[in-house]
Amino acid sequence: MIDDEAMSRALDAVLPRHLAELRSATGLPVVFGGSTRPVQGALQLTISRTAGTYGDALRLVRVVTGRGLGGAAMERRTPCRVSDYASTPGITHDYDQAVVEDEQLASVMAYPVVVDGAVRGVLYGAARESSRIGDLAVRNAGIVAAHVARDVTALIGTPAAQGRVATALDELAELARSTADPRLRARLSRIHTELADAATPVQPVVGGPTLSPREAEALRLVAVGSTNAEVSAEMGIGVVTVKSYLHSAMRKLGVTNRGRAVVAARAAGLL
Repeated sequence: MIDDEAMSRALDAVLPRHLAELRSATGLPVVFGGSTRPVQGALQLTISRTAGTYGDALRLVRVVTGRGLGGAAMERRTPCRVSDYASTPGITHDYDQAVVEDEQLASVMAYPVVVDGAVRGVLYGAARESSRIGDLAVRNAGIVAAHVARDVTALIGTPAAQGRVATALDELAELARSTADPRLRARLSRIHTELADAATPVQPVVGGPTLSPREAEALRLVAVGSTNAEVSAEMGIGVVTVKSYLHSAMRKLGVTNRGRAVVAARAAGLL
């Protein structure tokens, strides 16, 4: 069984590079987050990383299960969002000094990071204008939370998670072998290969790979689930150019598919 402290340290270690991803994926200018630990029978979150804040008021704030927006997300194990933090009646206001007075945040979202069946951290996205945080931003925050959970699992290698991944891959391979439809079999085999590659720990390329700003931007968009067409629209370039950036990034990283490139770039500290 993985030690709670080891899990917390692992999440705090991978969090910095994912906050930039969260900011890009959600379009929210202020992002922060941290890991959880059990304290006196309750789960306690310590905010350890911030980006886009005015100062350090949120750093080291401790959020207890059921208190504030993050505490509600921890308790419910689902994302929570508010359009006007200061006036929302459905949450407690233990943290108004840091959130409202010091940082002047209004629209706030909290997304729990679940690793191996337990809430191990919370990601926050916020804006200083009072407006509804859209479903797309919440969905993209969920993708980033899943990336955090995956990287934590890869870093500490939880046996239960590894076992579930191996079982799922075996079932997918068996499904591919048993189907009579050749097109479906080929598609399932391709998905199996990509997932197996992504689940394998990646070692950084010897000598330290580097990516151009546009290659890194394309990979960041791929990391949050964008198709080539969506990357094209977001970056204002043609699909052929997107493919060129991705192929160049894959070559530099020594991998052969998009998913593997994202994992390799993260392992090398490039995303």
